[in-house]
Amino acid sequence: MWDKWISQIQQGDVRALARAISLAENDSAELTEALAHTTIPHKPVIGITGPPGAGKSTLTDALIGALISEGKSVAVLCVDPSSPFHQGAVLGDRIRMSEWYTHPMVYIRSLATRGALGGLHPRILEITDLVKCFTADWILIETVGVGQSEVEVAGLADRTVVVLVPEAGDEIQTMKSGLLEIADVFVVNKSDRPDAARFRSHLERMVQEDRAHGTIIPIINTVATEKKGISDIIDALNTMLSSPSQKEREKLLLMEKAKHLLREQWLRKLDAVKMKASLNEAMLAKDFNLYSWVSNYAG
Repeated sequence: MWDKWISQIQQGDVRALARAISLAENDSAELTEALAHTTIPHKPVIGITGPPGAGKSTLTDALIGALISEGKSVAVLCVDPSSPFHQGAVLGDRIRMSEWYTHPMVYIRSLATRGALGGLHPRILEITDLVKCFTADWILIETVGVGQSEVEVAGLADRTVVVLVPEAGDEIQTMKSGLLEIADVFVVNKSDRPDAARFRSHLERMVQEDRAHGTIIPIINTVATEKKGISDIIDALNTMLSSPSQKEREKLLLMEKAKHLLREQWLRKLDAVKMKASLNEAMLAKDFNLYSWVSNYAG
């Protein structure tokens, strides 16, 4: 079945891609097997993250427009909070990017986090590889925005854009370590607002401190609602994607993806009934220790 879906996706069948993603969301083990026999093309995957209210959706919307004007097709995965009732995405793609959802060169899909702590869908790796098989030239992943814990996207995207606003000055210090670890590009959105210059100066000092590690993170001012600064982001990303360091980055990403897939395969092989029986038996001991039980069970 999956071979058929993937073949249709490779031919640009939007309906097949939509259906395949829906099936992938339900944790299909057969998909992993099908992908193992599929040549997955390399396409730039860009993560767009940042705290709530930073304007990530507006920035993504502007990036789509800029890429389309260059003749590029774009696939966008919008990762939203889950509904507590049906586990679906609370926000919908039609509401967020209504200008593009019927455009022939754009594919947009909303995904629910389904409780994932990193702000990404638990099947995001497989879904992203499905989208890579599609005809899109660029893949944008806009995450839900949950602050410092949102570092998972850096293990998936070729490059990560962290979107901030001038009002975030006070919370920058608390998010400092996480942001510096995952950001390849800092975007100061809504930079026409008061205190934008002071906020950028603060951000530059943070980046300056990190230069000791050999990393210089570009900072780009934007006003996404007016499409200002968007071309600068694309230029910065293109420079990074074509740099010699990108190959090393790809190796690190493959390692992270491999660990994720190995963990998922191990979990699938667990017999829940046997595990529960073993745990219940172990709990009868007065000196029961969960860590000891896990170590013995895994061994």
